[in-house]
Amino acid sequence: MRKLGFLVLVLLISTFAEAQINKHALGLRLGGGDAGGTEVSYQHGLSSNTRLEADLGWRNENYYDAFCFTGIHQWVFPIESGFQWYVGVGGQIGSWSWDNKYVGNDDDGMWVSIAGQIGIEYQFQQVPIQLAIDGRPTIGIVNSNSDLGFWDLALSVRYCF
Repeated sequence: MRKLGFLVLVLLISTFAEAQINKHALGLRLGGGDAGGTEVSYQHGLSSNTRLEADLGWRNENYYDAFCFTGIHQWVFPIESGFQWYVGVGGQIGSWSWDNKYVGNDDDGMWVSIAGQIGIEYQFQQVPIQLAIDGRPTIGIVNSNSDLGFWDLALSVRYCF
């Protein structure tokens, strides 16, 4: 019970602390999950501690092609000078095509998922570059390969302006 109380206290203090939100950030989110893979990532600051992240991802492998669009509303909390952590919720829509001529197993379709995101980032003070590591779990709603969805871990590099 004490751990839960401590977590609630930290979250409340973090809510009132001022995060460093960039008005715009554009870059790449290099993921290795089952969904979009590499993504072009854009962040738009909404307030002193919230922002929107929009990512357009694609995969192109031997027999598998996919693309997806993910939109996440994030809450950002400061840790220490330049370091912040964030958590968010949103959605994902995508399309895939599986075409294996040798096995004769062809399939294609689209999916819709609920997406979450949690991560940590560092905003360099001398240059307008942001580095982040995050995880993005998704839960399939429509036509997902798995009812449990995907888990994507990624490294992001963004230019802030």
